[in-house]
Amino acid sequence: MANHHDTGYKELFSYPEFVQQLIEGFAPQEIAQIMDFSTLELHNGNYITPLFEEKFEDLVWSVDIDWQGNQQQVYLYLLLEFQSSIDSTMPIRLMHYVACFYDHLIKNKTTTPSQGLPPVFPIVLYNGLQRWSAKQDIYELVSPEPPAFLQAYQPHLRYYLVDEGAYSDTELEQKQSALSGVFSIEKASSSRENLQQAVNRIVAIIQSDPHKERLDRVITCWLKRHLQRLDAAVDLKQLNSLVEDNAMLAENLQHWAEKERLAGEQIGIEKGLKKGRDEAREETKLEIALNLISIGTLSNEQIAKASGLSLEDVE
Repeated sequence: MANHHDTGYKELFSYPEFVQQLIEGFAPQEIAQIMDFSTLELHNGNYITPLFEEKFEDLVWSVDIDWQGNQQQVYLYLLLEFQSSIDSTMPIRLMHYVACFYDHLIKNKTTTPSQGLPPVFPIVLYNGLQRWSAKQDIYELVSPEPPAFLQAYQPHLRYYLVDEGAYSDTELEQKQSALSGVFSIEKASSSRENLQQAVNRIVAIIQSDPHKERLDRVITCWLKRHLQRLDAAVDLKQLNSLVEDNAMLAENLQHWAEKERLAGEQIGIEKGLKKGRDEAREETKLEIALNLISIGTLSNEQIAKASGLSLEDVE
């Protein structure tokens, strides 16, 4: 899993407030309403799967829920998916991971089969450019659909998908949370102007937060990683506080945009010069061929060899 999750995001979701913002802002409301977020507890998600001996480092949180007067613990299994292509095997992966997690709980004596297994809410957070189209329940991969008497014996496990790119800018702006600001920055990263607007928005969110110093530190750390991945022409050593250093960051982003614009213009000039040279060479070849043809004593093969044109062009 080391190739499929983002270190910066993993750090973000190691803080309970971001897990709460993910559930409250992007999961079904009926789920968020029954959760007591003050009970959020991060668990060790690093273990070896017995089938493939594959180590993965996804995040596992537990939270208490109040369901019809009964309190119960639920595990939030958060998988960060940052590969360029959509993984159609995700339902199989999730079933394997959840099964391994249950096995982990039993081996660690967190529970026993007689006590029962705690419910799990699997969440896939995806930020690829293409919209997610993979099946969300492993049962949907069973094809053709089995007859009725076999359906009860087929596996079922559905994960909840948060596809960042599926949310419009307006939808993200309506969710006044630091996490929605992070998603806005991710979406705006292809445009330097939009990126600065997204940064300004998240700075305003940080400033209105009662724990703004802590939030500023966490978001600044994430943003520095993000800009580093973008190969941004920004002096990241000077970026210590997004709130205090926002003017400096804006100036750096403006210089970055100007540098990319000039680089783009230079590439355009070089392409134009190359095209001009290529066209000039072709015109010279044509001129030589026409002169040789006018003589009338050479074969097409000889003209092609002398001019550098193909035999088809000479003919």
